[in-house]
Amino acid sequence: PSQRAIKARIKLAKTLLKSKNTQLKTPKSMATYLADAIKLARNLGDERAEAEAIGNLGTLYEYNQSFDEAQDLTEKALVIAQEIQAPDLAYQWQWQLGRILNLKQDKKGAMGEAPLSAIAAYAQSVQTLKSIRSDLVTISSDIQFGFRESVEPVYRELVGLLLEPNASQENLKQARDVIESLQLAELDNFFRDACLDAKPVNIDQIDPKAAIFYTIVLPDRLEVIVTLPGQPLRQITTNLPQTEIEQQLALARRTITRPWRGLEKENLQTIHDWLITPIEAELAKSNILTLVFIPDGALRNIPMSVLYDGENYAIEKYSIAVAPSLQLIDSQANVRENVSVLAAGVTETRPHRPNLGALPGVKEELENIMAQVPSLILLNESFTESNFNTEVNNSAYEVLHLATHGEFSSVAEETFLLTWDDVININELNSLISADQKQKNPIELLVLSACQTAAGDSRAALGLAGVAVRSGARSTLASLWYVDDLATAELMTRFYQRLATGKVTKAEALREAQQELLQTPEFSHPYYWSAFILLGNWL
Repeated sequence: PSQRAIKARIKLAKTLLKSKNTQLKTPKSMATYLADAIKLARNLGDERAEAEAIGNLGTLYEYNQSFDEAQDLTEKALVIAQEIQAPDLAYQWQWQLGRILNLKQDKKGAMGEAPLSAIAAYAQSVQTLKSIRSDLVTISSDIQFGFRESVEPVYRELVGLLLEPNASQENLKQARDVIESLQLAELDNFFRDACLDAKPVNIDQIDPKAAIFYTIVLPDRLEVIVTLPGQPLRQITTNLPQTEIEQQLALARRTITRPWRGLEKENLQTIHDWLITPIEAELAKSNILTLVFIPDGALRNIPMSVLYDGENYAIEKYSIAVAPSLQLIDSQANVRENVSVLAAGVTETRPHRPNLGALPGVKEELENIMAQVPSLILLNESFTESNFNTEVNNSAYEVLHLATHGEFSSVAEETFLLTWDDVININELNSLISADQKQKNPIELLVLSACQTAAGDSRAALGLAGVAVRSGARSTLASLWYVDDLATAELMTRFYQRLATGKVTKAEALREAQQELLQTPEFSHPYYWSAFILLGNWL
């Protein structure tokens, strides 16, 4: 019972600390609970409970702005956590120490750079998190408040400290690496496992004509780090509260997904000003042809092709791709001589998902592809999971094209693709595509032409990134919202025409197809052409 008593006291103190009700946070009573817990833990020789109680007492002092005491307690808790090798506690106290050191600096009124010691403590916390990557998923399901509250802020706050105005190259590099690690951690959390294989890459070696835009939405600003081949990193800062940034992005998303409304391009231009305008001259000087975005948060919900500079959409000047993280890209440029496609689709409403309507245009879409490139089509009753599986395993296709309903969600279990008789979820897709023994080379491109991100789920595009990295294909072309059948058939026909020539990259093939659609009067609204985004390898 004594161990239960310790846990109960710590839990009560933690709950009170998280409570919005300030009346409940009487320091005295909480300090008493925790002091009791520390005493009990020492009597029992339970060092883990002692480290937890001391650390939480440090949190209480931090909350009440007694920073010296808070620092002292946090350092004690950290020492114990490290001695007993409890990294799941150690990272929390390293994070807390970083916060306290940063607040102490603010309190002294020292303006300017974040104190190095705060950055060092945060960096150690991130390092500890990386070292327990494989255990983190199990831990974060019982860290009371989960990943969003207990893991993600460590990365974001560290990036915020590193990206002071006019940050040094060293800080920009470190911030870029932390953003990469955060993207990876988000995907690990999405899949509830840590099996993504991350490899460090050098952009100059992938594509000397590409610029990479790392974005991160912080509570008080949007930060962008731009990597241009062979040049120092650039920092672009937009000082706006996160709520305002997210409102603008939501407004842009509404603007481009409602073709029956007049098109107001002002906010598409605003977002262009945040991301591209400040560096436009340098992009031209470096002869950049492709922009690759590593989008954060609500930026994932917007296709970057639609950003507007006052005269042109971004897609009229650049090829555009999205990467969940550069470290997850299979970066080889592939020689495409003979493209072959396995195309599958469902045109009718199915009883196991009656809410998903018929897709009459799918038959034409698949026939058009067949006219461009050698293809095998599995339509309706021939598109069962087992037929698809057999076909993928018995022949070597470069492209898998699935013209069927699918939904991306921020929850892996709710991300699926519809087959004639069932649904394929994200893990099944991975085992279907990756288990193909005949596929000596990975599948070059997975096309999902009738998908959408789940309505009302602001983080749903994470599901799309998840499919892209988990499917085992080197690139994924997918729609952020469900697009009109006819427009999709038109876009796909043009895309495969380009791809079949073997003379253009996947990003260029998409760009040319989107531009052609944009120039046809009936499909000029971004709703028809901008939904499709290319994730992963853009070459």
